[in-house]
Amino acid sequence: MGLIMFGSLIGMILFNIPVAVAIGLAAMLGIIVSSLPLQMIVVAQRMFTSVDSFPFMAIPFFMLAGGIMGKGGISKRLIALASTMIGALPGGLGLITIVASAFFGAISGSNPATVAAIGGIMVPAMVAKGYPAAFAGAISAGGGTLGVVIPPSIPMITYGVVAGVSIGDMFIAGIGPGLLMAVALCLVVVIRSRKENIPTEDRQSFNAFYQAFKDAALALIMPIIILGGIYGGVFTPTEAGAVAVVYSIIVSVVVYKELNLKEFGDVIVKAGVTTSIVFFVIATSQSFSWLITVARISEAIAAGMLSLSENPFVIISLVNLLLLFLGIFLETQAIILLVAPILLPILTAIGMDPIMIGIIMVVNTSIGMITPPLAVNLFVAAGLVKEYNVSMERISVKIVPFLIAGIICIVLVSNFEFISMGLLRLVKGM
Repeated sequence: MGLIMFGSLIGMILFNIPVAVAIGLAAMLGIIVSSLPLQMIVVAQRMFTSVDSFPFMAIPFFMLAGGIMGKGGISKRLIALASTMIGALPGGLGLITIVASAFFGAISGSNPATVAAIGGIMVPAMVAKGYPAAFAGAISAGGGTLGVVIPPSIPMITYGVVAGVSIGDMFIAGIGPGLLMAVALCLVVVIRSRKENIPTEDRQSFNAFYQAFKDAALALIMPIIILGGIYGGVFTPTEAGAVAVVYSIIVSVVVYKELNLKEFGDVIVKAGVTTSIVFFVIATSQSFSWLITVARISEAIAAGMLSLSENPFVIISLVNLLLLFLGIFLETQAIILLVAPILLPILTAIGMDPIMIGIIMVVNTSIGMITPPLAVNLFVAAGLVKEYNVSMERISVKIVPFLIAGIICIVLVSNFEFISMGLLRLVKGM
């Protein structure tokens, strides 16, 4: 049953069947070949109950908040602030893209949204300053990986619901790995920019920095409000999403006055469509994962991996390889929903905290979004450089240094607990 479910899933994905549909069909095939007394209606029942969850309501709220702030002038203000901070360094525009992506990731909670919002502005600017278009696209795609690691994060919400852990704790634990990834990506930009002979930008004055900081202050405050409110017990993660929407409307419409009624309608429609896609993936993935749990397939896989070795380093390395491999084919939400029931008993058996397990999964799947051939971030970046006649293959070549840096971050986060858990323990001890 397990071989048929996983084999058919991989086969259908290779034939370009949409991920959510492939997962649902694989679950139905599992029921057909199963010796368990299950009826086909159980798939529909599990799909409904999986999305009938109050914490999942945070997903459309954060999607909408990110869309509003992306269209409401937030992106260009974050870019202006980053420019005054690091624009004069080697690869200045590339560094601005990474830092602005980190800022925007703390608002949107989505990788593709971060690539589109920041890359849409920065890619033309980089090409105009002499950056090769493929390199500019790769920088934008690499910076987009910060979208789901720096909180708030939609995959962290999903994992929190599936694993039954605090979403607020997940958000706090994601700050350290997010900053580590941002630094690593910036180093790649500096090194590659020197090899590409990219010209540097003029140094900005303190007054320019102060003015840019004032303009972007309202955007920078939003993550503080969200995390502070959640951890201070003022509101739940779902309520934080609603607060983020209201705050983003006030900032974009009332303060910045850059979001009109038509654009607001377009943002709502786009957020609704994206949310429906995410929820479809969640629904079918939950029915799939429920089946592998009921059939005790997850227990068999856990026992098999633990029989190979009980060395924590070996187990963690195998888990990272599995997650990176899945990231080539599957979307972040699907990976978390499919393998969390399998990996939780394996990693808790070697003494790992469930919060850290979630962070490892989120970081891995984020790097998966720049791993060819089906990387979502690369597809978005390819759309941004399409007018420069740059193929997906050329971007894939330029993304390799960023991919290597991401893998190094995965190894560090997986084996040095304090990177993710240090700040969380400090906050809890206060």
